Amino acid sequence: MLPITVQAEEESGLCPVRAILVTVTGKWSSLILLALEDGPQRFSAIKRLIGDISQRVLTENLRALERDGYVRREVVPGSPIEVRYQLTPMGGDLLSRIIPLVTWATNHHAAVQAARNRYDADERVS
Repeated sequence: MLPITVQAEEESGLCPVRAILVTVTGKWSSLILLALEDGPQRFSAIKRLIGDISQRVLTENLRALERDGYVRREVVPGSPIEVRYQLTPMGGDLLSRIIPLVTWATNHHAAVQAARNRYDADERVS
């Protein structure tokens, strides 16, 4: 089994699995990484690609991804100043591991939805 067990909440930050997954498995983080798959993007382009993300949430998630080394923020001088975000090599490596999950989700979405519907119907009967 993978090393995921900790004895106390204080130890959870020392677990490498938990320390990484807490950031990269969030809905927004994964979608931001996917939005950067084809190359550098401006903030507004990322927001447009994702659609239903607020400016505040996008900013917070981009900062967290940058802090962890998955995304690089580049300021391009000029008038107006342009800010672009792009994947770092580590971010690209992470994305290459997320894409199979995205493919799996796409292929199994209907089956998962059907299972949820069956479960919900059974729960109403019980």
